[in-house]
Amino acid sequence: MKLRLKYFASIREALGTGSESVETSAATVAALRDELIARGGPHAQALARGKTVRAAVNQVMSEEDASLSEGCEVAFFPPVTGG
Repeated sequence: MKLRLKYFASIREALGTGSESVETSAATVAALRDELIARGGPHAQALARGKTVRAAVNQVMSEEDASLSEGCEVAFFPPVTGG
């Protein structure tokens, strides 16, 4: 399925982009995060399992077990973002 990803604050800076579209078979936020980590490089560092990363699905704060569906938007951001 195709998803729209958004990255904020230090994650956006580490990845060098604020958004991207991806094709994935991930059914949950956790599985998507693992796929992104598996890319290696900046994704592995910015989204590493040892780091606290928040997620929102369709602009609703979500836990990692949240389900994903075709066309949804998933945002990743650190626990505290500046204004």
